[in-house]
Amino acid sequence: MSTENQDELFSFDDETHPHDDAGEANTWRILIVDDDVDVHQSTGFALANTEVFGRQLEFLHAYSAAEAVAVLREQKHIAVILLDVVMEADDSGLQLVRIIRKELGNTEARIILRTGQPGYAPEMEAIRDYDINDYKTKSELSRNRLYTALTAAVRSYDQISALNASRRGLSMVIRASSQLMARQGVSEFAAGIITQICGLFGLPPEGVVCAYDQSNRPDQALVIAAAGSLTNCINQYLDALPDHAIAHALSQCLRERVNNYGAHFTTLFFPGQAHNDMAAYLQTEKPLNELDKQLLEVFCTNITITLDNVQLLTQLKDHAYNDQLLHIPNRLAFVHALDRSLREDNRSATTLALIDIDGFSELNDALGHQHGDALLRAVVERLQQRLPADTLLARVAGDVFGILATTQMLDQANLIELFRQPLALEQINQNLSATIGLTCLDQIDGNGNDALKAANIALKHGKQHQRGEICHFTRDMEFETRARVRLLQNLRSAFDRERLFVVYQPQISLATRQLIGVEALLRWRNDDGSFVPPCDFIPLAESSGLIISLGEWVLRSACHDLKKLMKSSGQPLRMAVNVSVMQFRQPNYLETLDRALAESGIDPRLLELEITESVAMLEPGFMISLLNEIKARGICIAIDDFGTGFSSLSYLEQLNVDRLKIDISFVRQMEQSDGSRRIVETIIQLGKSLQLELIAEGIEQTSQAELLTRLGCHEGQGYLFSKPLELPALLAFMQTP
Repeated sequence: MSTENQDELFSFDDETHPHDDAGEANTWRILIVDDDVDVHQSTGFALANTEVFGRQLEFLHAYSAAEAVAVLREQKHIAVILLDVVMEADDSGLQLVRIIRKELGNTEARIILRTGQPGYAPEMEAIRDYDINDYKTKSELSRNRLYTALTAAVRSYDQISALNASRRGLSMVIRASSQLMARQGVSEFAAGIITQICGLFGLPPEGVVCAYDQSNRPDQALVIAAAGSLTNCINQYLDALPDHAIAHALSQCLRERVNNYGAHFTTLFFPGQAHNDMAAYLQTEKPLNELDKQLLEVFCTNITITLDNVQLLTQLKDHAYNDQLLHIPNRLAFVHALDRSLREDNRSATTLALIDIDGFSELNDALGHQHGDALLRAVVERLQQRLPADTLLARVAGDVFGILATTQMLDQANLIELFRQPLALEQINQNLSATIGLTCLDQIDGNGNDALKAANIALKHGKQHQRGEICHFTRDMEFETRARVRLLQNLRSAFDRERLFVVYQPQISLATRQLIGVEALLRWRNDDGSFVPPCDFIPLAESSGLIISLGEWVLRSACHDLKKLMKSSGQPLRMAVNVSVMQFRQPNYLETLDRALAESGIDPRLLELEITESVAMLEPGFMISLLNEIKARGICIAIDDFGTGFSSLSYLEQLNVDRLKIDISFVRQMEQSDGSRRIVETIIQLGKSLQLELIAEGIEQTSQAELLTRLGCHEGQGYLFSKPLELPALLAFMQTP
């Protein structure tokens, strides 16, 4: 076993140490608060017989926040609290921190937060408002790391306790630390350090500089705060400071990572996370005495802890409000900006736009995520160059950008021209188009999220109907979207409550007028007996993905009903079932088809799958291969609504299909329109030349049936012969002579 593995904490027998008042001064009292018994045992075992600054460790145990409060009320001189964040509730540990610091008034005990669930980071208010010594996940607390964290905490406790007994140290340090806890940015925090140092020693704010090193290069550390005549040094690098003595002292402090007490100056070192260290320079008239040095050491210890928290807060805030890839505001920051704009009186003067890059997903998939990221950066650069200076630009989704600007400044013609010129990307000119959803804030009744939703409704409408253009939000769009959502909810409910059912429309031989097959059609009946038109709910089912489960249910129902029809009539009958493109694209569609055939036991040659012409034209290689596999099972294929799409005749010849269905729109108009009649004639001649069967749908007049027969159409269906029938009615229809 490796040294690292041996160093990890495991569950061992609990080792407790009896406590008495006489031994209190010879031990450091450590309170373990955790609802996991194994954590108590492993912590005690890992630190058994361990000394810190010449003292043994004495462990007290609490298994809940309530037990911890009871122990803290009863026991005194507890140096360190090892506190689990998640116990009875997700924030039990954080609530206990509040009780310790506020209700119990215990400001000396050092608190190390521990969690087995890294996602439960300390709340920002808890870190800001309370003195927390450290925050670690349990998995990273090896014995050495636990000892290190505990030693630092004990040292801090010892120093604070000693200072608490002195005449002024504790009150001044705690006041300084608590004030600095409220600083939520590194620069603001550095300015607070200057204020507190000057306050500790009663010095005027003169000759104090704070430098922040983010690059592990002390000479390149940036001055982020200064006081008095040195304020002109702010935002300068140390190697550019005119006062070389100050620059040298700060560089040395950051390089050596220790405090330095000179005759006329002091430099203080504050280590930060990931070596993002800070140093402060203080001009003094005379060398500091030992008491002042001790005071500064304690101050620095507390500031170091606080700096880590401030850096964590800064990082959390950056991740919360800024896009880490593009370095612009993210969706949350954009919504907050919308909230502020909606509270203003002149909302009518502000416009919100959402820009969606057309085809970005396909580009990203084809060329890779690195190319996609580079493309997004180029888009941001273009937008920043072309949009007015005061425009707020944010990334609100993967390839969707939000723009907030005054209506006067946000010229629509300029928006359209944003992507007329190609983007220069990796020495390649990338042509792009974008669809834009636009709304004025005076159309919004709610908050920022409502405004974003309205613009997104316009954007989606544009993607469907005005791709590559600007689409303005209207109330009708919102009503339509809500109606679609309600209809989809009702559709799901209707499916669950068996309000959907299958009907069958007879298909007739035009020559003999004999029944040769039926087409399965899905219907939706409301509780009040009214029907929802298929043209309303079928497209919704397809766009929502519900068509997959609906389609499988219709297929299985049709196969089982065909078995009943054949048993009743004793004659073979063809069953036609419609299939959507989403069903075809399911990896397990062939398995679904085989399962329906096996369960019903019907002859596969009696099953016919109908696909629309537009579906047949998708992805030629995929469709040819899939249809061949279906045909190998003996199943027939028909192309529905033929003549309404834009078929490639050479591709049609490659498709292994059996039947063409002439669309209802041509059948209805062929007696009144010469154009429709010629289209019908052409389809029939095309079908014959490809040796395909032909069936016309929507036949309602005898004259239509006679004309189709003369033109050579083989089969037909429509209200002339029968409306779609439920299974009992269809059985009766079949028995009618």
